[in-house]
Amino acid sequence: MSELPTPPLAGKRPHSYTRHGITIEDQWHWLRDPGYPNVDDADVLAYLTAENDYFQAKMSPHKELTEAIFEEIKAREQPDLSSVPWKRGEWYYQWRYEDGSQYRMWQRWPADDPNAREAPTTNARMILDEPALAEGFEYFQLGAMSVSNDGALLAYGTDTDGSERYTIVVKNLTTGDLLGDSIENTAGGVVWVAEDASFFYVVLDENWRPYQVRLHTLGEPVESDSIIYAESNPGFFVGLSFTSSEEYVVISAGDHITSEDRLIPASEPMAEPILVSPRRTGHEYWVDHQGDRFVIRTNDTHKNNRLVTAPEDDPTEKSWTPLVDGSDSNYIRGFDVFQDFIAVQERVNGLDQIRLLDRANESTYIDFPEAAYVASLGNNPEFRTNTLRLGYSSMVTPDTVYDYHLDTRELEPRQVRQIPSGYDGSEYVSERVMATARDGTKVPASIVRRRDTPTDGSAPLYLYGYGAYGLAMPPGFSSSRLSLLDRGFIYAIAHIRGGDDLGYHWYEDGKLKKRTNTFNDFVDVARSLIERGYGSEGRVAIAGGSAGGQLMGAVVNQAPELWGAVAAHVPFVDVLNTILDETLPLTPIEWPEWGNPIEDKDAFEHIRSYSPYDQLTRRDYPPMLVTGGLNDPRVTYWEPAKYVAKLRTLKTDDNLLLLKTNMGAGHGGRSGRYESLYETAEEYTFILAAMGLLK
Repeated sequence: MSELPTPPLAGKRPHSYTRHGITIEDQWHWLRDPGYPNVDDADVLAYLTAENDYFQAKMSPHKELTEAIFEEIKAREQPDLSSVPWKRGEWYYQWRYEDGSQYRMWQRWPADDPNAREAPTTNARMILDEPALAEGFEYFQLGAMSVSNDGALLAYGTDTDGSERYTIVVKNLTTGDLLGDSIENTAGGVVWVAEDASFFYVVLDENWRPYQVRLHTLGEPVESDSIIYAESNPGFFVGLSFTSSEEYVVISAGDHITSEDRLIPASEPMAEPILVSPRRTGHEYWVDHQGDRFVIRTNDTHKNNRLVTAPEDDPTEKSWTPLVDGSDSNYIRGFDVFQDFIAVQERVNGLDQIRLLDRANESTYIDFPEAAYVASLGNNPEFRTNTLRLGYSSMVTPDTVYDYHLDTRELEPRQVRQIPSGYDGSEYVSERVMATARDGTKVPASIVRRRDTPTDGSAPLYLYGYGAYGLAMPPGFSSSRLSLLDRGFIYAIAHIRGGDDLGYHWYEDGKLKKRTNTFNDFVDVARSLIERGYGSEGRVAIAGGSAGGQLMGAVVNQAPELWGAVAAHVPFVDVLNTILDETLPLTPIEWPEWGNPIEDKDAFEHIRSYSPYDQLTRRDYPPMLVTGGLNDPRVTYWEPAKYVAKLRTLKTDDNLLLLKTNMGAGHGGRSGRYESLYETAEEYTFILAAMGLLK
């Protein structure tokens, strides 16, 4: 990187606190604006602005490369991309991008049109124009949108600053006019009641916690909306959904390990909610309705879940009857119910499977064309159907939409993602290897490279990881990563513990007191890949975001010599301070994931032992790019800011350290589809420059 301005330094200010007899010094505590979520402290804004200016100064000499990579990535995006149409009721729906647009247009047409299934161009009517809604805003995000049961009204939520606080409005789809109803500070989605005169929605509290379900009647003042359910436990978030039959509204409450559902008949919105099973720590379940019975996924007898049914007149736990037993090898991850069958999303020995269960409880598995892939249930709003929409991809196969026809058991390709600039999958090869972690556990890694890229240790390696909340990192397709592969990189995903890649036990083995398994796995996967010739020490670029950003901070502290460049996006690196702060929106709900350091000294000491911010020491660190979002309610902006500020005073090397804060965005970065691609191009440019690969 060029020799340009010196990096900004955030001054130290004394601040300390004592917990469990241990005093913690935090000299950059002042970077948290005391008025948050309003950030207007002049010193805070000055520091963030200085870091952004430094980022621009250091990246500007490589502007041409960034632009070139961006144009490569953009050229792989279909400019007029559209979805496969889906049917709901009397209409077919579709979203599409106009050529070059950052946001989507939504349209529909009558289902009785002769060409309805294939998206007619003459009979379609636009129902929502995102580009128009986004105009004038630095950030725009459409929340959930819901058409009323009679098809006449559309309710949708919008977020224009990245705070994830949505304003719900209602549109008349005949006239195109907005009704007078406008509800602020919501989670963004609605569920209509049967007669379409009212809808349910979820309210956020001052700490961004979804805590209340209310019922709004069209035309009535929002202040008079009825509170249907209120959650008093600050560690539980509230959600809202519709059963597949559209006969029941589901109010859910839960944290990362415990859930509780209540049912309200859609035809009786003011009825007393029916509690399916009272919460008990560690029990999670999910309820749907199949017309004459309820279907429930539950972990009550096996951590990999089972399926049970309950009669229409009694969904409570005492009436549950086994449908699919729990299994050590078959991890039941989700399900959709239809009038005549159930589609079950499983992971069998780490590989995605789709099982179909008919009314006689006979099972059929769908056959897919590759040995390693990602398969998922798609958009299936029709309850009465004999066709199932699926999503599919692999590390070498672009995203594909299939319709599976139950009567013929055939997969019909409906859409294969097009790469306008050209793509030949035969030029690339995907592999899966098992690395041995230091405790003897076999950890999978998925790899993709060009066929002509050598595996003798001479190629640079890009290694990605996450490893938290039971979220697997599937080995799917990415057109952006082709810009690395075509420059000679090998790309790998480490399926480390903390995700649920190999089942629920894989998640449990990477949380709470076993959290360090996640970090160890990542380092051990990297060492194993190096031993196999997929990279070499000091020429491994690594990346992760959010909890994956925490991973980046932890592995940099553990094995800095391995990494040639690090990209830590919105990183959860100030773990101890955040999990001690009950006023933050996510802290109480996070205790089952990380531990409660307020009450538990062992949890306090364990979190402190790996918290990246707390474990920074005076030594050399690899080149690092750190990002944040000023309006991020999940990982607050001061975490990456404090981390970089502290690291600047401790690092003993000349390697580049950059902090970029999106001043008008949140957790997901910039919102437009091309703007987010540009940020990917910036990351790739940083890695190439930091690793001396600009040629």
